[in-house]
Amino acid sequence: MLSQKQAEEAMVSSFTDAGQRDRVEEEEKEQTDDSKFGLKNLLWHGGSAYDAWFSCASNQVAQVLLTLPYSFSQLGMLSGIVLQIFYGILGSWTAYLISVLYVEYRTRKEKENHSFKNHVIQWFEVLDGLLGTYWKAIGLASNCTFLLFGSVIQLIACASNIYYINDRLDKRTWTYIFGACCATTVFIPSFRNYRIWSFLGLGMTTYTAWYLTAAAIAHGQVEGVIHSGPTKLVLYFTGATNILYTFGGHAVTVEIMDAMWKPRKFKYIYLLATLYVFTLTIPSAAAVYWAFGDQLLTHANAFSLLPHSGWRDAAVILMLIHQFITFGFACTPLYFVWEKVIGMHHTKSIFLRALARLPVVIPIWFLAIIFPFFGPINSAVGALLVSFTVYIIPAAAHMVTYRSASARQNAAEKPPFFLPSWTGMYVVNAFVVGWVLVVGFGFGGWASMTNFVKQVDTFGLFAKCYQCKPPSPSHH
Repeated sequence: MLSQKQAEEAMVSSFTDAGQRDRVEEEEKEQTDDSKFGLKNLLWHGGSAYDAWFSCASNQVAQVLLTLPYSFSQLGMLSGIVLQIFYGILGSWTAYLISVLYVEYRTRKEKENHSFKNHVIQWFEVLDGLLGTYWKAIGLASNCTFLLFGSVIQLIACASNIYYINDRLDKRTWTYIFGACCATTVFIPSFRNYRIWSFLGLGMTTYTAWYLTAAAIAHGQVEGVIHSGPTKLVLYFTGATNILYTFGGHAVTVEIMDAMWKPRKFKYIYLLATLYVFTLTIPSAAAVYWAFGDQLLTHANAFSLLPHSGWRDAAVILMLIHQFITFGFACTPLYFVWEKVIGMHHTKSIFLRALARLPVVIPIWFLAIIFPFFGPINSAVGALLVSFTVYIIPAAAHMVTYRSASARQNAAEKPPFFLPSWTGMYVVNAFVVGWVLVVGFGFGGWASMTNFVKQVDTFGLFAKCYQCKPPSPSHH
């Protein structure tokens, strides 16, 4: 009996080894093909654990940096800091679960001698392979809607930020211009080609976060500053949901993993990225809230309160470039889905694929012009989409995948060292599902939709210039 089991295990491992060997050979060939062009390889071909770390960290925080002080004004200082740490850890946990399910799916497929050459594995395919078509449909719908609105938010934020440097054009016109610029992301084939961009993106966010911190401290507290938060339940849960959104950048986790030479190394990368992100988000949000207090309640974008200076202009410009990168990050999985739908995913020509991808950009552009308010949208997207896509579905999928004893016994990845029992995993996953369902989706959904509807009633759809100051006579 034992020897038969051992023989089976040996067979399975030789299959998996063969699958991995093919993949490694394929990648080594790819790497050697590219080593002739040293610079191209350096800037273009990223697949290391470091690349994945940069991608995760720069993707996690972009324009949210500018709305976190607004969330602090709704939550108060203590809740703001505690919830950041709480959701950061929760987000790292579910990213870990996604990575485990990815490895499980890949291992099972490679046992069946399935080749993934020229194919990017996506989250909905992992759900489909492990749990069937219903899960695939739910995963696909929630992920695509989340990424669609994630891209919309980047466009709105671009227009909102550039307006602080140049208000000769209204925000809607800026949205048209940035829509055209962001459409160029159709030329970037996959996450492996974001190496230089994610590196620059993180540098830009780091500069902006420390500029916000230093500028707020240098500015000092405004006269008669009031820190009254939290005052209303609606505001409290809107702020909490924005933080849930901040640490829910995993709609692209599977694509980032798939771009790695060794995806198994991904397990703790997201946590390490989050720890770095804490050094940017907590000091900047706390300092700006300390300086401006309740004024932030009517200023979703922190740039609007800081005095005009060269430093601020530099931060705005760097944020703009980073938003362009984040737009690409959010859109690339949508491009892949669309390519698979129309049968263009395995096409080698970058230009043909770019042309095929253009129809994805147009609805995003249109939505950014209809709903130009990005603080409230962050919270609405956080409550209604991120809660499911990022927290509930991965935790539930993990529980269902490993519900049988045989699945647990043959699991490609065993429970982590800090939580060695499957029961412990179940308890944590059940807590994540319960907490996010009630607090994130329930209370958060109610609060953020109430806030969102209020913004639509106040400013109307297609608002030409949302939260703009009336032009002063001295301006020309």
